[in-house]
Amino acid sequence: MLHAVTGAYGYSGKYIARRLLGEGQHVVTLTNSPARSDEFADRVKAYPYCFDRRDSLVEHLKGVSVLYNTYWVRFNHRWFRHADAIENTRILFEAAGRAGVERIVHVSITNPCENSPLEYFRGKVILEKALVQSGISHAILRPAVLFGQEDILINNIAWMLRRLPVFGVFGDGNYRLQPIYVDDLAGLAVEQGKRRENVAIDAIGPETFTYRELVVQIGRAIGKERPVVSVPPWFGYAVGRVVGQLVGDVVVTRDEIKGLMADLLYVDAPPAGTTVLTEWAKSHADCLGRNYASELARRSNVRQALQSDSGGQSD
Repeated sequence: MLHAVTGAYGYSGKYIARRLLGEGQHVVTLTNSPARSDEFADRVKAYPYCFDRRDSLVEHLKGVSVLYNTYWVRFNHRWFRHADAIENTRILFEAAGRAGVERIVHVSITNPCENSPLEYFRGKVILEKALVQSGISHAILRPAVLFGQEDILINNIAWMLRRLPVFGVFGDGNYRLQPIYVDDLAGLAVEQGKRRENVAIDAIGPETFTYRELVVQIGRAIGKERPVVSVPPWFGYAVGRVVGQLVGDVVVTRDEIKGLMADLLYVDAPPAGTTVLTEWAKSHADCLGRNYASELARRSNVRQALQSDSGGQSD
């Protein structure tokens, strides 16, 4: 079987590709930078997304049995927007249907809602509905927060705990999260790629934390326990802006704060992952939070690779 993974040079897509290759499967990837160096060497053939050339996208997907879609953006920026991600994903689903793809495993988010005031959660449900309406056999995976060596949220909490005398949480900090290990998500995705029934799965880990508890546990794991204090959301956002200017990144957005505080990263469901974050954090204590993980730096690297691929022209 031939499998296609979006963003196999990125975060969750890389783990899915690793799993598939480990099972001896043939893998291709759709990416913004097909000439970018990667760990897979010649084992994963790379094609550009080319959303503006739909017939070419169809050709790239011909012969593919399962498409694993992780394509999305975390927030709106001058380089990328949620609206563009929605339209491009719709194009991807259409191309998959025309190419004869048998199944799509699509990564969404916990608690997607069509009436949500938060564009991230609203956009996710729009795409879930588009996938259902496509008629293609599908599995929708809804993770809350991913953690792993390349993650941003958990790493950057640890990064701040290593550098700040106190840690501020938005409001009371009692809203909940259920982080799942990125390789557990990849394993779930590959398992669902073997099936054909239509399902939607809350892809959560085995531990549930309040945000305050999560900070305490990370601090304990890395030996940097700090006082955790409640701050008004506006003040926490302002501090994030200052830190963001220092590191050249978007640390947190207003919508992310609202989503956290609305308990949208919690569901009442059995865990789909088995890796325990508290144990993982202890085993990675030496490296967790040593360096800041920048969303914009990663995007910039992709843009630079894309410009190099296209002779200096970015899409």
